[in-house]
Amino acid sequence: MKHDVRLAARGGRVIGAVVLAALAASALAQTVPDQSVPDNTGLDIPANLQIFGKLDPNVRKPTAIVNDTVITGTDVDQRVALVAMANEAKLSAEDRERLKLQVLRQLIDETLQIQEAKTADITITPAELTQSYDAVAKRFNRTPVAMRTYLRESGSSDRSLKRQIEGELAWQRYLRRRVEPFVNVGDEEVKSIIDRLQAAKGTDEFNLKEIYLAATPANSQQVYANAKQILQEIQKGAQPFEYYARQFSEASTRAVGGDLGWIRAATLPSQLAEAATTMQVGQVAGPIEVSGGYSILYLTDKRQVLTADPRDAKLSLKQLTLRFPPNTNQAQATARAQAFAKATQELRGCGTVEKVAAGIGADVVDNDTVRIRDLPPQLQEVMLKLQVGESSPPFGSAEQGVRALVLCGRDEAAGGSVPNSEQIQGQLEQQRVNLRAQQKLRDLRRDAVVEYR
Repeated sequence: MKHDVRLAARGGRVIGAVVLAALAASALAQTVPDQSVPDNTGLDIPANLQIFGKLDPNVRKPTAIVNDTVITGTDVDQRVALVAMANEAKLSAEDRERLKLQVLRQLIDETLQIQEAKTADITITPAELTQSYDAVAKRFNRTPVAMRTYLRESGSSDRSLKRQIEGELAWQRYLRRRVEPFVNVGDEEVKSIIDRLQAAKGTDEFNLKEIYLAATPANSQQVYANAKQILQEIQKGAQPFEYYARQFSEASTRAVGGDLGWIRAATLPSQLAEAATTMQVGQVAGPIEVSGGYSILYLTDKRQVLTADPRDAKLSLKQLTLRFPPNTNQAQATARAQAFAKATQELRGCGTVEKVAAGIGADVVDNDTVRIRDLPPQLQEVMLKLQVGESSPPFGSAEQGVRALVLCGRDEAAGGSVPNSEQIQGQLEQQRVNLRAQQKLRDLRRDAVVEYR
């Protein structure tokens, strides 16, 4: 069956074919005229609609032809394995089926991007693919040959990885050639942003990541339940937030792990702004009902605009680590941790760290460039309150031993400054390129003919 792909920017609705005989029978039995829902979608949908037949995406074979380009079930399976390998994820059968559908949509987009790039005479050569593939292998600390073996053992292939590389390179070059030259940012616009930044000095700014799930009145409850399930998986901590954002979010930020960047509450929808202002750094909140669906928010950081943040201070630290023998039980770990805590309390500045460490058999590591904000949230609060020469409380586990941080010095954060005109202009241009890229991909989806088999 052929369908035109008609997807909106943050989500879409698929209108399936209707069996004519069943439709006629329903029309004869209908005694009350249809009354359409408020036209906020641009579609004429009856309030008392009926669904004829079943459309279950979980039983559709993940094979498609996109404008004569074939995407096979093997392509989908190998890309799923690639995603799982890159994220070191162990997928349940249910998660794997969900991921297959997500990967199929991504492969369709990727195919459309490669096809459109070729219309602009953009082709990625085999030599370029090999060079990029070798660079990826190096990041995995493997030779190209070892990487090929690793991919196959993981259920993927070098072909699947190279296809993904081709899609990314082709689309980037297409945007540089066909979009970037037509993006302009005026001096007055840059100046107005600088003025607004200066006016906003001292207000709170949030670094947020989001998972957005589109919903309609008909499927709202199901989408809400799905969002709750995703939230529960995130809270288990088996995978980072970014993993779930890439797999399940329907927002354009999916490609960057849901990252919204630094944003002020005033620029957020009211529901998200209210959540952000009450969240603690490191907290995940949701599902939050927003226009058109539900959101899950993750607050990764918080600061005040153009104001020095104490958590940007750089610390000079000595770390003491007392490792436990194998098979140490919890009681033994607790006793050792108590002895370790007593020893660290008796420290008299950083000059005594090595002597104390030698007395209890601990290792010492120096680091002079640690920013407070780069530490785990629990340790950030501790280090903000420490004076030079003091030690943090012990922290660790029975498996990894116990540690403490001794503060030897602190370089306070400098006051915030307004970005210069070139930086602001570059950011605006990039935002506009991204927006036009999303619009172009939306148009390609609308015009595409996708045949599922």
